[in-house]
Amino acid sequence: MTTTTTARAIVIDAPGEHRLVRGVRAEPGPGEARISVHAAGICASDREVYEGTREPEYVRYPVTPGHEWSGTVDAVGEGVDPGLVGRKTVAEGFRSCQSCERCREGLTMLCREGYDEIGFTRPGAFADSLLVPARLLHPLPDHADLRAAALLEPAAVVADAVLAAEPRPGERVAVLGAGTLGLLAVQLLAASSPAELLVVDPRLRRAERALTLGATRARAPEDGDSDHFDLVLETAGAPGTAQDACRMARRGGRVVLTGLSGPAARGIDPVRLVTARLTVRAVFGAPPAAWSHAVRALATGLLDPAPLITHELPLTRFDEAIALAASADPDVGKVLLTTGPDPGAV
Repeated sequence: MTTTTTARAIVIDAPGEHRLVRGVRAEPGPGEARISVHAAGICASDREVYEGTREPEYVRYPVTPGHEWSGTVDAVGEGVDPGLVGRKTVAEGFRSCQSCERCREGLTMLCREGYDEIGFTRPGAFADSLLVPARLLHPLPDHADLRAAALLEPAAVVADAVLAAEPRPGERVAVLGAGTLGLLAVQLLAASSPAELLVVDPRLRRAERALTLGATRARAPEDGDSDHFDLVLETAGAPGTAQDACRMARRGGRVVLTGLSGPAARGIDPVRLVTARLTVRAVFGAPPAAWSHAVRALATGLLDPAPLITHELPLTRFDEAIALAASADPDVGKVLLTTGPDPGAV
């Protein structure tokens, strides 16, 4: 595959300070693959990196963000199958030691060596080109839509949550939050044939979008519901949503938490947990098995993230894209940064 020798990248030097840099396209080393990035999504954690609100142990400046992405392998290093060149792909973002207990269990996002992730502590995909260990690749079928595939990272997180939740046909299910995670969760949960699939979000227009993706009902939090849900999946990460999820679960019900609510979070009532015999699971990142599940769901048409995408802007308009992603406008969904010819290039 023919590629240009130069590449652009967004670099955040410090909170609120970014620049578009141009340099020589790096060559892959042993065990590496070079990706020609097609698109990269902007999520709340990218905004935290830009605004300086991400916890210091989860970011290393200067950094090129971008952990939600898709692209095509355009070169491989020594020891990597050359047949990968030209393949559409995504890849896991967590770097892990591969030898500690957690890694051997397949929980690479909990590696004992500490947190290390593309887009936060390693260069990410807000760039034309990206180097990743080839062992982290999840090649896609030739027919895959690379726009939709850019959302496979959050889809893998959701897949891990749904696998942990073990939904069963005929259950009453609720999803708290109608952002990217919540809407992807609706699609995967709908495949389990629930009797009821409710989506709750204060942005009612956002919640109602879930009705086109498999939800049976949408409402705002203040409209209330009794504690009758077999399964509640929390994706919002708002201060009170973990507490709300446990309140909405029936006695003996199951709750899965995916949102990071920060220091303002209201605690879960331990008496409620014990007397209702709730099962509570939490998800952080996604292990390889969840990535495989999400990729398979995309390939078979069970999952289609494309309807979540509302805006696509080039790298040169990063400041506009990050502002859009932070917007409270309910019509703004997933914002993608795309590569391609630079209008300012000479």
